[in-house]
Amino acid sequence: MSSKQDPFRIAVLDDYQGVALSLADWSVLDARASVTVFNDHLADSDAVVERLQPFEIVCVMRERTPMTRAIIDRLPKLRMIASTATRNASIDLKAAEERGVQVVHTGYTSAPTIELTWALILGSARNLVAENTSLRGGGWQRSVGDDMAGRTLGVLGLGNVGGGVARIGNAFGMKVIAWSQNLTTGRAAEVGATLVSRDELFQEADVVSIHLVLSGRTRGLVGAAELALMKPTARLVNTSRGPIVVEADLVAALKGKTIAGAAIDVFDQEPLPLDHPFRALPNMLATPHIGYVSRGLYARFYQDTVANICRWLDGQAAD
Repeated sequence: MSSKQDPFRIAVLDDYQGVALSLADWSVLDARASVTVFNDHLADSDAVVERLQPFEIVCVMRERTPMTRAIIDRLPKLRMIASTATRNASIDLKAAEERGVQVVHTGYTSAPTIELTWALILGSARNLVAENTSLRGGGWQRSVGDDMAGRTLGVLGLGNVGGGVARIGNAFGMKVIAWSQNLTTGRAAEVGATLVSRDELFQEADVVSIHLVLSGRTRGLVGAAELALMKPTARLVNTSRGPIVVEADLVAALKGKTIAGAAIDVFDQEPLPLDHPFRALPNMLATPHIGYVSRGLYARFYQDTVANICRWLDGQAAD
């Protein structure tokens, strides 16, 4: 195949903000490939397959469009999947390998998610959305916010994100406690946290923040029993993965006001359905999975993606 006469076709999926082409220099691909950017999201796998039929290279943003076996097997032209971040659980790597489709990843930093976690904690505790809405409507103070200093932060999972969240909790003067299945007292101490049991964490924390990888043992980890252990003044924060929390149980707890509130950036189904109760609950602060959506990280994602594609094209030319 001559790249000059018949260039490779690249699809960039789910560019919700329309920034992919401005955050990296895609022009380095001009002589060898054409780039098509899609700003919308297709949830139906048949529609995804129809859209991607002409493309040899598909660029996916995190887990927005899953690249399942059912999709990969129906894309005969597909040669490469360029994913952002260091891993992507929604790509069927075995199916890609069997088809000879190369899967590549980019660099990543946890800083934006750590920052958003604290934006959600503070936004929920100080009722920022309601206060802003009141001000814009001509009103003034409506509520009394919660303090952080002297309160207890419970962190589920002390990896890169959880550890960073814990350190900031210490900076706010909070007592930090933590739990995960394999957490040690030594690791907890490294970030200024105290290892406790899972039940103790839910019972003692004023803020419970989730930072676990979604797996068979963490799916549904936080449900009715755990929420029932929490103080009525406590808040649940999740910037990890939606299915770690049983959504129906959280909705029930918020409707019953058995906890003070929740701040959630991740959901079972994304984009969130229009009729989902999370969109309307007054004690829920919800954001549309923007933990990693920062200008710096997006630039790294797209610049690394272009570099990955260039390396792949170089390999094709050498064959």
